[in-house]
Amino acid sequence: MHWCGVFEPMSTPTLSIEAGFVPMTDTHLDSVTVVECQAHPHPWLRKHFEDCLASGYQAQLLMAGTELLGYFVGMKGFEEVHLLNITVAPAYQRQGWAHVMLNALALWARGQGAQWLWLEARTSNTRAIHVYKAQGFRTVGTRRGYYPAAHGQREDAVVMSLKLV
Repeated sequence: MHWCGVFEPMSTPTLSIEAGFVPMTDTHLDSVTVVECQAHPHPWLRKHFEDCLASGYQAQLLMAGTELLGYFVGMKGFEEVHLLNITVAPAYQRQGWAHVMLNALALWARGQGAQWLWLEARTSNTRAIHVYKAQGFRTVGTRRGYYPAAHGQREDAVVMSLKLV
């Protein structure tokens, strides 16, 4: 997957940024882990990304020149793709880039024969849940204590799916 084009972010229609997708590789992981730590209170470690790349998961960066706008990691299963991580760099949040990446993932998943996209989101991550619902995802369940939380606690995950066919 290597796409390029001019995307107009949803919340600032007068602003156009030329952006494109490039495959994530080990050489990008320093930049990815910096953004990951900036964007999440419980970020993935570099090792998580390394393991995903070693496993051949779909991992794409959304770039505007040399600027990292965001990235996603998806795992292909039988007739489904599971979104493992999607992150927009804090400076580019609330501009529609998550929708661009979700559309790209859905397009790739359809090309792989997937009929469903699945994901989990922290119950406290209402902004992400809103984005997923706007993209057509539906809540299908809860995973109790799925995510680590502050002070050794655990947080529930909302399980969501999107029918692709």
